[in-house]
Amino acid sequence: MERIGESELILNGDGTIFHLHLKPENIADNIILVGDQGRVEMVSKYFDTVSFEASNREFITHTGTYKGKPITVISTGIGTDNIDIVVSELDALANIDLKERIPKKEHRTLNLVRIGTSGALQADIPVDTPVVSETSIGFDGLLNFYDGREKLGNKDLQKAFLSHTNWDKELATPYFADASRELVEKIGFDMRKGMTISAPGFYGPQGRILRLKTIDTNLNEKISAFEYEGRKITNYEMESSAIAGLSKLMGHNALTVCSIIANRMRKEYSVNYKVAVEKLVVTVLDRLLS
Repeated sequence: MERIGESELILNGDGTIFHLHLKPENIADNIILVGDQGRVEMVSKYFDTVSFEASNREFITHTGTYKGKPITVISTGIGTDNIDIVVSELDALANIDLKERIPKKEHRTLNLVRIGTSGALQADIPVDTPVVSETSIGFDGLLNFYDGREKLGNKDLQKAFLSHTNWDKELATPYFADASRELVEKIGFDMRKGMTISAPGFYGPQGRILRLKTIDTNLNEKISAFEYEGRKITNYEMESSAIAGLSKLMGHNALTVCSIIANRMRKEYSVNYKVAVEKLVVTVLDRLLS
């Protein structure tokens, strides 16, 4: 088996992986992903114990136990480019022998659950509602760089979406990645479910117009009206497609659940979204580790 080069799998002098500054023993099988560094402590304050902490750039990690079971929470920062780093390095920690620089013979499966915030694209979704991303739509193009993207499936859905929106060919081709069915049923069984768009930016890519106009000022209306086999696009955020897509290709279970802090159709914003997010954190911890 070919050894992975030092320029491809970069390790720090202490043996930790390059960006996350972690060793394999520093992570649990169940991992909560949050965008905001401040949310790491908001999550870990509910742990029974915190036995390990690490910090590098926007990547903060706390590992401990919740109701006696191992759990890790990591901040990813914003965007699918950061998710490429986080998920790739977590997979390396789980499934590559860092000393020998070769994949391990036995695969270790991680459960990756993103808890985030999001903007609703359907008028009937109230702010502070938790929404589960059953399918994530990547506007970012990240998965297009990886061999095996066809394994994500959903080609008919992709074709229908491109036709409905009259998708501009100068943009990256959207990809569609499903969440883990097991995690959807375990965590989001009573939550609003739908398709989620991961945008590669907060303003233009999500249809916000400040001084620069977008190439399609009606894109959000087209997205809101899109329906496929009774399913609609419920919300925008910026990470779920890469989490779902990379996890599926690497053999991990992934789910994104977001608290709706704004309704883009009704132009409404949550009065105090942090309360709803904290409630969602406890719900996810209880259900993930039940």
